[in-house]
Amino acid sequence: MSTSAEQKAQTAPRQGILSLTIKDKYALYAAYMPFVKNGGLFIPTNKPYQLGDEVFMLINLMEEKDKLPVAGKIIWITPKGAEGNRAAGIGVQFSDQDGGTTRAKIETYLAGMLDSDRSTHTM
Repeated sequence: MSTSAEQKAQTAPRQGILSLTIKDKYALYAAYMPFVKNGGLFIPTNKPYQLGDEVFMLINLMEEKDKLPVAGKIIWITPKGAEGNRAAGIGVQFSDQDGGTTRAKIETYLAGMLDSDRSTHTM
């Protein structure tokens, strides 16, 4: 393998599929990142990811019978042992391809809670 091919392999974003089930409004509120363009979710995980990695999520929201398929990109990493006993995990920004569907669905579930002072996994 040539040196340039090795560098490309090391710097190319990895892809992965994440399955996430959110069972109640409070868990959704804690995971949702409304301050991110297109919206996003924090996903607790100990798996190693890099900023910029592309992922595909299958999100099961509360009583929805179908999972929401959403493409995204890692924009936030909380490492194991983070200050304040924060959960280790990643923040995934929803892709433009979604057209805002997932964000709108989440914000409908969280109506009236988005301005809360309750802490979240990210801020």
